[in-house]
Parts: sequence; structure tokens; C-alpha cells
Amino acid sequence: MATPLSAAKMLAALKAEGLTVHEHTGWKTHNREAATGKSFGPVIGVLIHHTGGHDDKELCFKGRTGLPGPLCHAWLGKTAGLWTIGNGRANHAGYADIDVLNAIREEKPLPHDDAAGADGNDCLYGLEIENRGKGGDPYPDAQYRQAVLWAAAICRAHGWSEKSVAGHKEVQPGKIDPSFDMDDFRADVKRQLAVKPGKTEPTKPTTRPAGKPRVDLSRLVTAARTDPGAKQGHVSYMTGTNLTEAALVELGYLSRTYSGDGSFGTTTVAAYAKWQHHLGYTGDDANGIPGKISLDRLGEKTGLFTVVA
Repeated sequence: MATPLSAAKMLAALKAEGLTVHEHTGWKTHNREAATGKSFGPVIGVLIHHTGGHDDKELCFKGRTGLPGPLCHAWLGKTAGLWTIGNGRANHAGYADIDVLNAIREEKPLPHDDAAGADGNDCLYGLEIENRGKGGDPYPDAQYRQAVLWAAAICRAHGWSEKSVAGHKEVQPGKIDPSFDMDDFRADVKRQLAVKPGKTEPTKPTTRPAGKPRVDLSRLVTAARTDPGAKQGHVSYMTGTNLTEAALVELGYLSRTYSGDGSFGTTTVAAYAKWQHHLGYTGDDANGIPGKISLDRLGEKTGLFTVVA
């Protein structure tokens, strides 16, 4: 664990690693500490995300309805370069698996993320990489290399190894970002840490697609039948529900405001029913309870997951 870097020390570390840094107006005092009453730190590692869109630097700075900014500490554009967005607590990590956070802290191999009960915003720096998160949207070499340098700079400043680096998909069930292989990314960070600051070790993004997450149909059906009538906040199947909701959000059937909490509530049921109607189902076949064909089609259409029955 370590004390978070000040704005000045963060800038110095990033520039020393060889990065060109663009500073968003107001970033040095932009954080969620006063609003939440929670401080940032001690810090244990860095978390890598993709934004899921394009031209979203201002979204990451300002936030969105129900999730105020900053949504990261730095934003990395495809062509716009690296921008500092916030300094201090940021809304990027959300709730994470405590076992994974402990492994990051201890620099041990990461266990499977099967729960989300600890606040990752307390202790992780966050980078948002501009990318839609699909195989058809590659990471330019320069952008990927800057992501490696960003992670290496912070690790070097704290005396951490590449084992203090994780992807959002590794700490919170249901998340899919970033869409490149994190073992490859950590290997590139390790190579960068082995050279002197200011010298960049050539890296290139992997073209191997990350394995798609799987949604268990039977567990999702149970969630869809159980969660709407359960107590507020009840979660039956977080991973599958979050992936299904992310797909419904992408296709415009569900507002982002109602996604990501792991609960397959009435709003999600209604959104899924709209998807079923879109596929031509009617009556009881369009009641918002997922079926194999409709769920397969949802996963295939968005590319976010595969289905196991």
C-alpha cells in the first residue's frame, strides 16, 4: 500500500517515462472526495479500462447521469494522446472482488472474480482507453504503447511490479474491459520496467481476441424470475446479468442508468421483452425471461458474450 501521488508527482512520473501529457483544465483538483466523504488511498495498483465508445474524453471528465466524473485518472485517445482527467478519488472501478484486491496488494496471481463487495475506487488508479471494445476496433500501436507507459510510470513511482496491474474484467464480475489480453499487457509493462525511465521498450498490441465471457442460461433465467420480487439490491447472478444488461444498453433497449448493479429487476425484464419483440416473439414468448435462442442472438449481435445452457 502507498500514499497516492500528488498531481505534481504524477505529472513528473508520466513525463519521466517518456509520455507526452495533455492536462485537462481543472484536473488537479477534480475528484470525488468531498462529495463522497471518502479519501483516495492507500493505493495498491492500477486498473485498465476501455471506454466502450469514441470521442468520450469529456464524458470521462464530467461523468453521466447517476455517475459523476471524474470517471478515471487519465484518458487515452486513439489519436488525441494521453490526458490527465482527475487527481484523487474517481468513479472508475466500482465494487470489486476483495480477494482480487488483496492479490493485487500482495502482487500475487489474481484469483477468479466471483463477488463484488469492496470499493475499488478507494485504492486503484484508473486509465480509460478510447475503444469500442470489440475485435473490429483495433488499438493503434502508439495508443497501446502509451497505455503500457502509463501503467509502468505509476508502478515505477511506487516501486511496484507489473503484478500491481489489472484489467477491470479481472476485478469485477460481468465486466469485459479491456478487450486485449491482460497477461500480454502485464508482460509489456514488465519489459518497460526493466529499462531506464525515459527509454521506451517497443511493444505492440496483441491481435488475439480476448476470450468472450460466458452467460449461463439457467442461472440467468433464475435471476430474471427471482430478482424483480426480491428485496432492493438482491443479486442472483451478477456476472450474467451485467453482461446481458450491457448488451441491452448497447442496442438501445435499456438505459445505462439501470445497468451494472447485478440485479435482473423489472426494468431489465421489460427491456429484454422489447428485445424478444424485436426478434418477432409475442405473448408468453416475449415475457422478458431469456430463452436460448434470444440470448444467443443478443450475444452474437453485440459480441459481448457466448451462452452456455
